[in-house]
Amino acid sequence: MIWRELFAEGKGRLEASGNEDSFYDARALLQFVSGMTMTDYPLRAGEEAGAHEVRAFREVISRRCAHEPLQYITGYAPFFGRDFLVRPGVLIPRFDTETLIEAVLPHLCPGMRLLDMCTGSGCILLTLLLEGPSGVSGTGTDISEEALAVARENAERFHVNAALVQSNLYSNIHGVYDIITSNPPYIRTRVIDMLAPEVRDHEPRLALDGEEDGLAFYRRITKGAPAVLKTGGLLAFEIGYDQAESVTAIMEEGGFSRVNVFKDLAGNPRVAAGYLQE
Repeated sequence: MIWRELFAEGKGRLEASGNEDSFYDARALLQFVSGMTMTDYPLRAGEEAGAHEVRAFREVISRRCAHEPLQYITGYAPFFGRDFLVRPGVLIPRFDTETLIEAVLPHLCPGMRLLDMCTGSGCILLTLLLEGPSGVSGTGTDISEEALAVARENAERFHVNAALVQSNLYSNIHGVYDIITSNPPYIRTRVIDMLAPEVRDHEPRLALDGEEDGLAFYRRITKGAPAVLKTGGLLAFEIGYDQAESVTAIMEEGGFSRVNVFKDLAGNPRVAAGYLQE
């Protein structure tokens, strides 16, 4: 079977499974199995695929047809121009979260200390350290040791020196920080079972479940922030599209002022950021 035929077979199977991104996913999985780039593909589409490659491609197509996330199959998720390692047990980075990077980057200065809570793959912390000025130190925390193991692999992959600490929010945090960032669990518990099967059945519930109203972690992180955040320091959250008003109120009641809301590329509120008052 030639590559063109194999690609068409995989795309057709994905379409039949209800995959709305069948072309993109089939292309990504073909690249993953063959190692060829999309520049190579037009030149090699008429070549015969090896028996091992045919089997491997059909296997990963079957996994994707069963709604396993593409990123867990390939082991990588793109984020802010880099490919982060991911695997089951860690939340897959989303493009929407890049809004948090863009909101926080202008505030970073040499000598600052950055704390990223619920760090997951480490994509927020490591990207800020890579994109920001030199001399910024960073700590990432997560309750999940499984997630922290992935974050450590990403730190090593990108040659970033960051402290990665297992902690139930502030339980194992010491010292004072200039900026706190977090993409906490913020999906309402009752909504999780209504999510796409890629999310509902595969991504860690621990990283999704924001309890009854989706706001539990915003309350806890905001309440604990004054103990570890400098006066005038920045607290920046990723938020759900319908949570801007509620999270702003939580932050203002918790002693934060000048709370700004930033929109993502789709025009939805995505980040709330404010400063700790004296």
